[in-house]
Amino acid sequence: MSGHSKWATTKHKKAVVDAKRGKLFAKMIKNIEIAAKMGGPDPSGNPTLFDAIQKAKKQSVPNKNIDSAVKRGGGLEAGGVDYETIMYEVYGPQGVAILVECLTDNRNRAAMEVRTVVTRNGGTLADPGSVSRLFDRKGVVVVAKSQETDGATKEVGEDDVLEATLDAGADDVNDLGESWQVLSESADVVAVRTALQEAGVDYDSADVEFVASMDIPVDKEAALKVFKLVDALEDLDDVQNVFSNVDVPEDVMAEIEADNEN
Repeated sequence: MSGHSKWATTKHKKAVVDAKRGKLFAKMIKNIEIAAKMGGPDPSGNPTLFDAIQKAKKQSVPNKNIDSAVKRGGGLEAGGVDYETIMYEVYGPQGVAILVECLTDNRNRAAMEVRTVVTRNGGTLADPGSVSRLFDRKGVVVVAKSQETDGATKEVGEDDVLEATLDAGADDVNDLGESWQVLSESADVVAVRTALQEAGVDYDSADVEFVASMDIPVDKEAALKVFKLVDALEDLDDVQNVFSNVDVPEDVMAEIEADNEN
């Protein structure tokens, strides 16, 4: 039975990963469509589209899906959908602030689904402006510390990242453990990404995100509740991004990971 149980557990985990991957692909395709619609179908003249395509390719979205999304968004192929961006502001457990960014073709559906998930998971919808004022819109580029180049592994240090990006507009470099996070003004994210590439440093992602001006540390119980709420929100088809100011201390995170391994 132990072998069967192990197989069943592995199968379940794979199903969850595949489902998440499918939702991730769908969200990336939406981003490509909207970028092509807003700035045209030529990536060389549309940096937002270029970044959306690069991000999709890094996640192994098939090229044919990417090409079709560009054509639909750019009006070169039938089947395009009119999406609108909606931001919902939420207070989660222990006063954690959460921003929920939706890209939807049905405002009423998105509102109902977000409200239902928030209510069921111990959160409350906040008044417009009450949560968003706690965040700044920033360029965020993530760089892996260990990178493969021509079959060899090289380590990218903080000085390497700073030297490459300082003149391009980087404001800060944060240590994320296995990666570096480069923060800049939102308008400088393309310049920072380009500067890294020119210096021979690859990047994992380059996005404009909402970054909290002040984080809220939480205990284990609150952390688990926040994780559950964020996971439920991210599972919604209309939700593109979820941002929060939650800060899980290292000892709390270690305890949660140990529990998951048992």
